[in-house]
Amino acid sequence: MTYPEFPEENEPVAQLQEKPMGFFQHLEELRWTLIKCAVVYVIFAVLIGVFLKEFNDTLLWPLNQVKASFPKLTLDLGTNSIMEAFSVMIQLCCLGALLPASPFVFFFVGQFVAPALTRKEKRLIVPACLVALMLFSIGSAFSFGFLVPSTIRVSAELNEMFGFAARWTAGSYYSLLGWLVIGVGLSFEFPLVIVLLIHLGVMKVETLRKYRKHAIVVIFIIAAVVTPTPDPFTQTMFAIPLYVLFELAIVVGARVQKRREAAAV
Repeated sequence: MTYPEFPEENEPVAQLQEKPMGFFQHLEELRWTLIKCAVVYVIFAVLIGVFLKEFNDTLLWPLNQVKASFPKLTLDLGTNSIMEAFSVMIQLCCLGALLPASPFVFFFVGQFVAPALTRKEKRLIVPACLVALMLFSIGSAFSFGFLVPSTIRVSAELNEMFGFAARWTAGSYYSLLGWLVIGVGLSFEFPLVIVLLIHLGVMKVETLRKYRKHAIVVIFIIAAVVTPTPDPFTQTMFAIPLYVLFELAIVVGARVQKRREAAAV
């Protein structure tokens, strides 16, 4: 009498299937995964469109905070083309749907790739998605609550110093807002990438510690690229949390590397 063999820890889950999926079946699964992601994204974009007035009032908070400090400047937004208001509406719906739709997208993609992963790797999907969402949310909130008002304040101070009339358009404001919020949110994901590379054995903690000074330079370069203003204050305020996250990634990566080496013995 023979007994079924149970999968080992590192055995791909896909090997348990009696009838492996063919190439076209994988394409069909990918097609439905993309469709589900697109449907969720469209649903959130439509919801933002329904509550566009309330959503827009929330996005104007950084500008309104700065307006109170510069009563002599007219910082009301305007448009310089007939279709600019329509473009802003599309921009708000498309960019605004990214954050609420991202957990569902991570889940659907995780479902698609799960059969090709080992049991050990499969257990990392949900924690990695949650950490990625948390880091992106923290970075976006930090940018929206601090970096965006700081950038607007620097621009207002320069306009007031030179005696320029501020004629800011709605398109330029929301482009700045989207670039900073999404860019900073994505930048906050790099510690997770570092930890995953250490977990996969691609990177060593000793290498990160050895090139710590180089990492500081790279972080300030990223800060200079993401932040649209050339003032060192805003760039430094963005670089500080990035460096803190880098050090945190070294601490977490050291524990991950230690466990990985212990499991390999």
